Amino acid sequence: MAGGKETTRQKMINMMYLVLLAMLALNVSDTILNAFKNINDSLDDSRTNVSSSLDQVFSAFQNTELKNKPERAKPLWDKAQQAKAYADDLNKDIIRLKKEFETAGDGIDPETGDFVLRENQDIANNIMINRKEGAKLKAKINETRAKLIALLEPKDRANVSFSLEAKDPVKTGTGKKWEDVNFGEGIPLTAANTILTKIQSDIQNAEAEIVKKIFGELNPTQMTLDKFKAVAVPSGSYVIQGQPYKAEVFLTASDSKSNPEITVGGSSLAVKDGVGTYTGGTGSVGSFTWKGTIRVKQANGEVKTYETQPITYQVAKPSATVASKNLNVIYAGIPNPFSISAPGFPLESIKASMSGGSISGSGGNFMVNVGGGMIGSEVSISVSASADGKSLNLGTNKFRVKAVPNPTAKFAGKMGGIISGNVLARENQVLAVLENFEFDIKARVTKFNVTVVRPRQDAQVFYCQGDNFNAAAKNALSNLPFKSVVYIDNIQAAMPDGRTPTLNSMVFTVN
Repeated sequence: MAGGKETTRQKMINMMYLVLLAMLALNVSDTILNAFKNINDSLDDSRTNVSSSLDQVFSAFQNTELKNKPERAKPLWDKAQQAKAYADDLNKDIIRLKKEFETAGDGIDPETGDFVLRENQDIANNIMINRKEGAKLKAKINETRAKLIALLEPKDRANVSFSLEAKDPVKTGTGKKWEDVNFGEGIPLTAANTILTKIQSDIQNAEAEIVKKIFGELNPTQMTLDKFKAVAVPSGSYVIQGQPYKAEVFLTASDSKSNPEITVGGSSLAVKDGVGTYTGGTGSVGSFTWKGTIRVKQANGEVKTYETQPITYQVAKPSATVASKNLNVIYAGIPNPFSISAPGFPLESIKASMSGGSISGSGGNFMVNVGGGMIGSEVSISVSASADGKSLNLGTNKFRVKAVPNPTAKFAGKMGGIISGNVLARENQVLAVLENFEFDIKARVTKFNVTVVRPRQDAQVFYCQGDNFNAAAKNALSNLPFKSVVYIDNIQAAMPDGRTPTLNSMVFTVN
């Protein structure tokens, strides 16, 4: 968190500002005016960084201490909110004065980003001196300083180091006041505006220092950690070539506001909330080992070093596993269930397409359909998967298309042989049965012939449509004498792939 002592960069900006003020007595050139504009912009950037850091401090305290220890944390939270209110109130006055500067200075020049009348030496003097706005601002600054310090415990009030204060000079011998030195005669408008920006920066730093001290009252020792463990957590040990390998390297028991220095192989990692993210190379296939080094500064200033255990990860070429759930073939005319997976990719990211047919499904489970016209041909199934928003081709597999085997014709559960006359009279259906086939599908008999031969009589032929005996055939079979012979042939079946094969003939002898 920014705040407290001024940084080297801030000290340099202040020194440059004093030098530029001295140079104003000699000449007000565009170079000097541009320098003031640059300092103003730099101060604005610094304010933005401090503001962002301060927001994180408030958020962290609200989500942890205020949530977990409300009885102790609430009074401190209220004091910090009061500090923010004091700072915001003073900042509003400065924003108002800047608006007046902009209006009196004919607005902003789009080329310079500065006031159109930025070199004018009367505008600031008129607003801040003649209209007494400078004296009011000085009083408000000192009043705000006193209010902020009063929020601290008595023991902490003498130790504040922020520079938010408006003092009259004591060694100039001119009798000039604070407002005269900063906004009086000879001060260009852009320089006066930079002074206001510096005061805004001082306000931000003062608020940050006060809030830090207030929140520190809850647990003065919470930033001192005496037991550490280095931990590295990779996203996985199996990586597809060309895809990123990531791992988190962090220090357990670390504070979210204290970022240790974390390196891998001598290279520093980006660290956020105490956690560094390592991205390993995956440009080539093989096994790779790495370990992280963590350096953390203790409360006494000592730097301790901790190392993770060596971690190994594998980089493999892109590949896919495509397997039929039943056989390594595709049967035409029926749905063929497939499972498709790829090492290193979640099932929901895998997609498949094919030539010569259609494929549907997701989550690793797919259904393949191929028409009868592809029997004897090959079809290709291509697999891809998504990783980090990109689609990666994982390869193509070829499959041979086969016809569903012809079924076996059966009557009364038999393919021929001795049969009881009662069974012949009772049964009525000729079935097409697919025996020992991996898929649970049905074939249907569409037509067949029945020939009945009684002893010493001429044969009778009946032509049946569908899979049942017609009335004439049923009547002929109802009361057959011993040793009569029944032929069932020219049996035709309808297959799922559109074929209509002729099945085996059956011969029965009445017993």
